[in-house]
Amino acid sequence: MAELLTGAPVAAALTEKLIPRIAALAERGVTPKLAILRVGAREDDLSYERAALKRCAALGIDAVQVTLDLTCSQDELMAAIGRINADTSIHGCLMFRPLPKHLDEEAACAALDPAKDIDCITRGSLYGVFANRPIGFAPCTAEAVIELLDFYGYDLTGARVTVVGRSLVIGKPVSMMLQARNATVTMCHTRTRDLAAACAAAEILVVAAGSRGCVGADSVAPGQVIIDVGINWDEKSGRLVGDVLYDEVAPIVDAITPVPSGVGSTTTAVLAKHVVEAAERTVV
Repeated sequence: MAELLTGAPVAAALTEKLIPRIAALAERGVTPKLAILRVGAREDDLSYERAALKRCAALGIDAVQVTLDLTCSQDELMAAIGRINADTSIHGCLMFRPLPKHLDEEAACAALDPAKDIDCITRGSLYGVFANRPIGFAPCTAEAVIELLDFYGYDLTGARVTVVGRSLVIGKPVSMMLQARNATVTMCHTRTRDLAAACAAAEILVVAAGSRGCVGADSVAPGQVIIDVGINWDEKSGRLVGDVLYDEVAPIVDAITPVPSGVGSTTTAVLAKHVVEAAERTVV
């Protein structure tokens, strides 16, 4: 049976390093503060929000929730972003995506103050990731994948890594970040011809397609490490599940992240780290 790569010890190691940094900010009269902007109430967003709020509370990071109705207008969304930009006590903003289809997501992302973009939604931060430059912040979940692989001792140099997913939220940026660490990356998606073969050829498989069950037993091979980034709400079981069919895959591969309690818990620690760093940048 595969080794479980749980996120809790990774998150603990990350947050332990934040404690003295938060204390140093407090000595200067600064309390890091996060704004969470959510449109609607998707269960996967709510789960992440609860975890993020719990992480912030444990570390002494302030957090404010800005919630809008699923049918809100573009003007209402832009006004909410404007208020977050104008509030000098807020150092970072997490805006849940994808937004409802009637909203202009690109315009909303562009409207956020780049200094408060702790989840890589503005063009400057995206440029930083794609050009491997220290500009802005990487997406929290993409960075969590790297942190998790590092913590469990996987050497990325020269490793054959297949990424399933091509979104700007996870797939594309994590591919760039893996390449920056000298991995040899193959990008796939749900319309890739013979996706199963492309997945099975990898040493490390990162699945971030947002498609429950897109990777099963026919897509994996012995010796692989599987990082399941997917978060899907299963109405039948009433629980969160990943993109990987865990029960099929776990008996075959060497290691796998569970859903929940895998990448997600690491992501909230990275989010906290980004908020702290954003606060530090205001006092340097």
